[in-house]
Amino acid sequence: MQTVKIPVSIDPNRAAASKLSYEGLIPGVQLKRLNELCAGDCSNVAVSLECGVDIQGIVYLKGKAVTELTLNCQRCMTLFTTEVTVDFCFSPCGSEAEIDELPDAYDPIECDEIGEVRLHQLIEDELIVAMPLIPMHTEESCSKGDQDIVVGEIEPAQEERPNPFAVLEKLKSK
Repeated sequence: MQTVKIPVSIDPNRAAASKLSYEGLIPGVQLKRLNELCAGDCSNVAVSLECGVDIQGIVYLKGKAVTELTLNCQRCMTLFTTEVTVDFCFSPCGSEAEIDELPDAYDPIECDEIGEVRLHQLIEDELIVAMPLIPMHTEESCSKGDQDIVVGEIEPAQEERPNPFAVLEKLKSK
């Protein structure tokens, strides 16, 4: 594999025919949506990508992306960094029929009008999906990990109030 800058977009059919492989970085500052979800800037994304055609004749883009994100712990409200790793295997599809026939090992992707796939956007989408829903430290490293946090006060149960519809029952019995 050659170490190169990961292209912004790629023609999956040409890349698969040439059996291209990429190994390189996507600058974290270019991934604006991912940065908006983080408490700080995300680090550069290390990507390895292999393009090819499998024995069934299916064009695929297979690879791995790894980055470190700075997130806000929802338990103790302090910043921490976590590594997010994504393995992906995509295949370009042009119609619903192609998507239905695609084996489960592949995720369908749509090409634009000139037959290319926006690779940076695709990898950014996968990293966003792989982010933790509720970011937290491990219990050992979190300052509030073993403590119950109470927000507000719970009012004691009130006495039983009279039924407001009791008057209607009296009218019904007449």
